Amino acid sequence: MDGEDLLQALHGATEFESVGDAPAQEQAASSLVIPPELKGCVTNVTAGNRKMPVLKAMMTTACERNCLYCPFRTGRSGMRRVTFSPDSMAQGFMALYQAGVVEGLFLSSGVVRGGVTSQDAIIDTGTILREKYGFRGYMHLKVMPGAERDQVRRTMALADRVSVNLEAPNSERLAQIAPVKQFDEELLTRLRWIEDLRREHTGEPVPSSTTEFVVGPAGEPDLEILSTTDYLHRQLGLARAYFSAFKPVIETPLDNYPATDLTRQLRLYQASFLLRDYSFELEELPFTGEGNLPLGIDPKHAWADMNLLHAPLEVNTASRHDLMRIPGIGGKGAARIIAARRKNTLRSLSDLRAAGVANTNRPAPYLLLDGHSPTQQLRLF
Repeated sequence: MDGEDLLQALHGATEFESVGDAPAQEQAASSLVIPPELKGCVTNVTAGNRKMPVLKAMMTTACERNCLYCPFRTGRSGMRRVTFSPDSMAQGFMALYQAGVVEGLFLSSGVVRGGVTSQDAIIDTGTILREKYGFRGYMHLKVMPGAERDQVRRTMALADRVSVNLEAPNSERLAQIAPVKQFDEELLTRLRWIEDLRREHTGEPVPSSTTEFVVGPAGEPDLEILSTTDYLHRQLGLARAYFSAFKPVIETPLDNYPATDLTRQLRLYQASFLLRDYSFELEELPFTGEGNLPLGIDPKHAWADMNLLHAPLEVNTASRHDLMRIPGIGGKGAARIIAARRKNTLRSLSDLRAAGVANTNRPAPYLLLDGHSPTQQLRLF
């Protein structure tokens, strides 16, 4: 199989999952080698500190599961079914790699003849790429529901990243949208195994792990999703969670269900970063009485309005932890401020800009500079 054959076969089947570290920025890769109608199979993703074109592929688009939201669900006539052998998938990928079209691979699969059999196909493909073709580039391999522990171990040995999609925040919600899947036994347990196996290899390179939630169709509040996300980050070493706003798919039981507002997806990402990167506690997030985040304001601004607007932080003495809670200041900005104030007292927004904070209008209402609220210079244009 050559590269174009593989792309033709995958056409229309690979747009349903995010892959890299910046899902909002993922877009079809441009290449003179790829026909325009097939560009959706290759996506520019952020992985670590670099961007790369990655092939998003599936071993099979057939599936024996009946998840209510899924385009690949069993019995759906509108989905074209294709299945690849490990050899043909590896051969087609290497043709694209050698032509300079892709640098990495994201490999998933529908479930056919059980999760163990489906996982074997993913493992065999990864093994052929690593051992037969000597491929040393980026591989993100999916862990199938019900995969065995030794299969998870082997998948981790091959991959740079592995993922198990929980789809919902708990067993009750999952039962509403994927009645055959078992939340703890088939899915969450695999994420626990991944973390256990990582701890067995302390000091050695080990793959990161991710999961994805389908947001909306199970009626879950944001609090439930973020509670599970927080647990996964703190206890199971999850690198990141993806949040996929529900979109109805024709010929599924939920095809008349309303699509989820994309703003809700954005707020979940913003809140998850506060939990993962900014040391926020779940209880600090600005949930409404229904357990949802406000859509009209990002959660960091909402928290700052409640906590800092009338008690601003002194930039010259605040800890890195507290500086990062000011809107417009992240980890790098906090480090630059601390470095700058060791040399001179910061007394104005121009001092803050000189320290490396680009947009000082965002943090200005929430801080003091040498005991004084800063004077904001309004832009004329």
